[in-house]
Amino acid sequence: MLRGNEAGNPAGDHHGEYRAIAGRAHDSEYLPQITAMITMQRVAKLRTAARFFTRFLALSVVLVAPALSQPVDIGSRLELFIDRYLIDEVQGAELRLHHPVKAPAAKSPLPPRFYGTIIKDGDIYRAYWRGRDPGYKGPSYSGHLGEIVQYAESRDGIDWNFPNVGMYEVDGSRVNNVILAKQSRVLHNFSPFLDTRPGVPREERYKALAGYGGIGGNKPKEWAKSGRGLHAFVSADGIHWTRKSEVVPYRPEWRHAFDSQNVSFWSPEENQYVCYFRTWISSENLRSISRTTSVDFETWTDPVAMDPNLPGEHFYTSQTHPYFRAPHIYIALPTRFVPGRGDAPAYNMTDVNATDIMLMTSRAGSTGYDRLFTEAFIRPGLDSGRWRNRSNYVSQNVVPTGPTEMSMYHRLGDRYTLRTDGFVSVNAGAKGGELSTKPLTFSGSKLLLNFSTSAVGGIRIEIQTADGVPVPGFTLDDAIELYGDSIKQAYTWRSGTDVSELAGKPVRLRFVLSDADLYSFRFR
Repeated sequence: MLRGNEAGNPAGDHHGEYRAIAGRAHDSEYLPQITAMITMQRVAKLRTAARFFTRFLALSVVLVAPALSQPVDIGSRLELFIDRYLIDEVQGAELRLHHPVKAPAAKSPLPPRFYGTIIKDGDIYRAYWRGRDPGYKGPSYSGHLGEIVQYAESRDGIDWNFPNVGMYEVDGSRVNNVILAKQSRVLHNFSPFLDTRPGVPREERYKALAGYGGIGGNKPKEWAKSGRGLHAFVSADGIHWTRKSEVVPYRPEWRHAFDSQNVSFWSPEENQYVCYFRTWISSENLRSISRTTSVDFETWTDPVAMDPNLPGEHFYTSQTHPYFRAPHIYIALPTRFVPGRGDAPAYNMTDVNATDIMLMTSRAGSTGYDRLFTEAFIRPGLDSGRWRNRSNYVSQNVVPTGPTEMSMYHRLGDRYTLRTDGFVSVNAGAKGGELSTKPLTFSGSKLLLNFSTSAVGGIRIEIQTADGVPVPGFTLDDAIELYGDSIKQAYTWRSGTDVSELAGKPVRLRFVLSDADLYSFRFR
């Protein structure tokens, strides 16, 4: 039974020219090249900084726009504090990033693997990842015929079964969990999703995009002629797949596009399919992310560069997906790729790199990412293996694995957990602090909170008019301090929990905290 590859070095990019030359700095004949390349790098960094600052200003305008025009209608949606979209003012408190915790080892965990995807379909968790046929003896390059897609199932997202599907002969046997094999290019980064579009045909309930655009080296010469884009796949059960046509063509100006996990999903908020895929910022030679959309999964719009990169920063993957409790919010857990430190793969000893996992977010319809935090979400840690070549990826999708817990799956076989909604909180220490929202409208009769306090901490809430005037009956003096720890707790004023008289009216929420964390809120 095949369960995955050893945590070796995956095939990847081979761009070590600068490091190769720099490594020969003692040879005087290379000094002019080194000087020229350093100058080019400095210019590139200045260009990147200017581009990022311009994008920051543009994003700032987008984020403050609701406060300058009409109130934001949040309806009964769950809202997290993963960006400043609803935040007007913070005093004495802070937005705090919470880091996932490695879970205890499972009895039957997922194996070390390459690009992966986790899908929760009702009571079943499905895992997909790229593997390698141990019996493959051909040439090794990204997209070679020895790449395979392997499959596992779980009832709890913790312990996994590896079914014998018997579909392909791999390493001389059909006793394996391989669901796709013997297809060049497209199995390098096969990325499936569960299509939740209303009315989707049963035979297309699962979909995927896959494809690799690289040419040259020891790759087949015919690859340069056609088929370099992303190809569509469909399936009724997530196991038996049908390959369709090439739907996102390769563009030469993208340079090494698609050499990553290119992810897609149906967005109920946008009423269309959305795809985030690897492109490059050519002027700075940085791996980055672009976005394209489609109403039918066949014809896709001209891509828009998301360009979330800081100066000199590479993003190897994006892992962008709708948050399962708030599909209008897209969570991204990209791998940050750092050349020049860490470890090099055996196939290219100049390609030294270290990696970690970041947290970014976007909202449905946005063409930019929000980055409240630029520090690592998941560090490599004490394990020296995490400092090896391209060692830190998480699978596509954060999924619930309990009523108070959600999970992320690392490529080296570990599961990481986080409190439900617990990416970021509004945090205040013992001295207290507060946060006020921009004007908003809501629907519902109760205000529900996901929060945690210390034994002496608490949260009070005041509802104000759009102009900041406390609403009688919902003032801070009327608020009953809430303490404890809960994923879903209705807030109470002296008059009770009913806020239906304010539904549909522009209001502000003022959260006053002491020694407490507030993770999310919603009206129901």
